[in-house]
Amino acid sequence: MGQNERERVLILCTGNSCRSQMAEAMLRRMAGNRFEVFSAGTEPAPRMHPLAVKAMAEIGYDISGHRTKRVADLPTQEFDYVITVCDAANQQCPFLPGQFERLHWPFDDPARAEGSEEERMAVFRRVREEMRAKLGEWVGEA
Repeated sequence: MGQNERERVLILCTGNSCRSQMAEAMLRRMAGNRFEVFSAGTEPAPRMHPLAVKAMAEIGYDISGHRTKRVADLPTQEFDYVITVCDAANQQCPFLPGQFERLHWPFDDPARAEGSEEERMAVFRRVREEMRAKLGEWVGEA
């Protein structure tokens, strides 16, 4: 890898509408120029989850322009790290070329939360903060 090449990180979940998108935005900011960060879904949802957009806006991230995508939609399919953030994506991880380090960090799916909007937002906030802590820890180690 050349001196100016950043390591590539793929964050993978099922729908690419909540967890992987939130993690992608946070890792991009945390890691600065160390990583080139992508996210994708094994079975992408039709659109971003509005509560994921809202939860990220609360902490200063605008992911409203993001779109859901699959690995084949990305500009590269070669990664240095592949991080699965749900058990389904871990089990259905698509074949990817090259050698990469695979990490599995299962987080609850906030899209499955039930109750009022405020009760569901509480789940999005909790998952967001759990991911932020794990990503921060990993960036410190990577």
